[in-house]
Amino acid sequence: MRGGSPVSTGAQDPMGDLFNSECPGRVILEHITSRWATLILAALRCGPLRFFELREKIGGISEKMLSQNLRTLVRDGLISRTVEPYTPPRVSYELTDLGRGLTRPLQQLVRWISVNGDEILAAQDRYDQQNAER
Repeated sequence: MRGGSPVSTGAQDPMGDLFNSECPGRVILEHITSRWATLILAALRCGPLRFFELREKIGGISEKMLSQNLRTLVRDGLISRTVEPYTPPRVSYELTDLGRGLTRPLQQLVRWISVNGDEILAAQDRYDQQNAER
């Protein structure tokens, strides 16, 4: 990493230096775990999509948020941006090898949410009811 500052030594703790407030890995973690970035990466797992296709596939994302997140993910090397020389230009986005490697654990997370979502919603309801009584 820049300046010889590793993201993780991985020696004792698999989370490595992420607990250190100065760890550059925290920025990466923030990029890939944001709501929109996670959905963009998941949307691209089946193949390349154009901007408008991503916008339509990901309900509720504004063009501004999609554009900002795509720029960040391209900069991080997780997706590639291809411009085809047409008028108007056709721009498509696709996972890189690095991004494909990331979508595997993300799919596990999405499956976990699917399996446990009802239990989490029930816990939220119990918590809200207990705290409403106070």
